[in-house]
Formats: sequence, C-alpha cells, structure tokens
Amino acid sequence: MDDLLSADGRATEYLDQAIALMMTYAPKVLLAIITLTIGLWLINRFVAALDSRLAKKDPTLNKFLCGLVSVILKILLLISAASMIGIATTSFVAIIGAAGLAVGLALQGSLANFAGGVLILLFKPFKVGDTIEAQGFVGSVREISILYTIIDTFDNRRVVIPNGQLSNSSLTNMSVYETRRCDMSFGIGYNDDIDKAKAILQRLIFEDERALQDPAPLVVVGGLGDSSVNLTVRVWTKAGDLWPFNWDMQERVKKAFDAEGISIPFPQQQVHMLKAD
Repeated sequence: MDDLLSADGRATEYLDQAIALMMTYAPKVLLAIITLTIGLWLINRFVAALDSRLAKKDPTLNKFLCGLVSVILKILLLISAASMIGIATTSFVAIIGAAGLAVGLALQGSLANFAGGVLILLFKPFKVGDTIEAQGFVGSVREISILYTIIDTFDNRRVVIPNGQLSNSSLTNMSVYETRRCDMSFGIGYNDDIDKAKAILQRLIFEDERALQDPAPLVVVGGLGDSSVNLTVRVWTKAGDLWPFNWDMQERVKKAFDAEGISIPFPQQQVHMLKAD
C-alpha cells in the first residue's frame, strides 16, 4: 500500500511539473512559432521587393544580393525565436558556428564558388546581358547567383558554370566595347592582279554601311602561301554587326572574284617524276 501511495505521489509530482513547464514554455513556444511564421512572411516579401527593385537598377547584383540577404535574415530570425523560448543565444550562436565550420569543411567547393561570386560582383569582369567566352562556352550571361553563373549559348543551350572557376580562370568579354574588328583573309592566285583584287575588296567594304570608316579599313598582303597570295582584311564594325558582316563578306567576295576573273586557289602540290637510269 505504501508503495502505491508513493508511486501515486511521484506521478502527481511529475504531472504538476509537466503542467508547470507547459504553463511556463507553452506561451513562449507559441510566440516563437508566431514570430517565425510572420518573420518568414515578412522576409519573403522584403526579398521579393528588393529583387524587383534591383532587377531594374542592377540585374547583375540582384540575384546574388537577394539570396545573401535572405539567408542572413532567416538565421537572425531563427536566433530570435530560440531566445524567446529561453535558449541561450550565446550557446546557440556557438552551435551554429560549430555547425557552420563542419559544413564549410564539407562544402569547400561551394564556399569557393561563393567567394568567386563576391569577386565577380566586386570587380565586375562581366554583367548580366554581356556575351562572354569562358570554360569552352560562348553565350549571353543570364544570371549571376550566389554559387553559379548561368549563360545561354547562341544555339539555345543553358550552361551553369561555378563562380569559383570563372573567378580563377581567364575569360573573354565581348560586350565591353561598342565596336569590334573583323579580321578576314582571302587567297588569290599567284598569277592574279594583286592591285585589282585589293580594289575589289576595298569597293565591297565601302559599299557596306556596317563597315566603319574610322578607324579606316585595312587591305594588305598578309603573306605568301604555298599556293596563294593571302590578302588580309581588317574592318571595324559595331559589335552586333561583326558576324553578319563577316559572313556576308565571304559570299560577296567569292562572287565578285568570280565575276572579275580573280581565282581563289585551293591547296595543291606538284609531283615531279624522276626517270630511273
């Protein structure tokens, strides 16, 4: 009987303690949940508004900055909610720091990509909308995020390149300047009139409005090949006109040379047969 009474007493004591804990922590837990819910909603609204504002002013920065701000605000919100429950923030921060160190060691590549993204935004070797050549791909920069840069190639492929690789290797930005130089080479036969061929090329360049006259176009003999005299042509155009101008010139030069009797030789070899004695 005494054992039963003792057990009932302990049960009553535990129940009282549980009720006391619930009365003490239930409001704090409820308040923390409400804070988390409202805080996450406010953070999402703030980040969306920031993204919308930066997209108009600086589309290069908005994705990176919005992602970083979202992560920082959510960590701060989590620490605030934990302090409401009664968890010591100093211990909580220490736990987060230890966890961050462990995660950092496990995700060294991601940290390198994050650092690369910061360097890209600081030094701005390219921005959203630029045409770049990097890691064997050529395309237009669509987005610069925290860890990756996304480019769309001209044959409609989407390429995701880690920021760490972009910040630690060479790349070519084709959109920095408004004009670019188009370099072409045309071969003519050794028996053809060089001056006539140069005059044809100069006429074709002058007739094309896409060819800029300042700096002046250059048409010179660039070299003497095995079976042709190679004429080097250098013409400045607007950046967007470079390739259309190049492709059109190839066709127009072939037709003009054919019409004027200028040959475009193909590689050939002369073989001399020696008669054995």
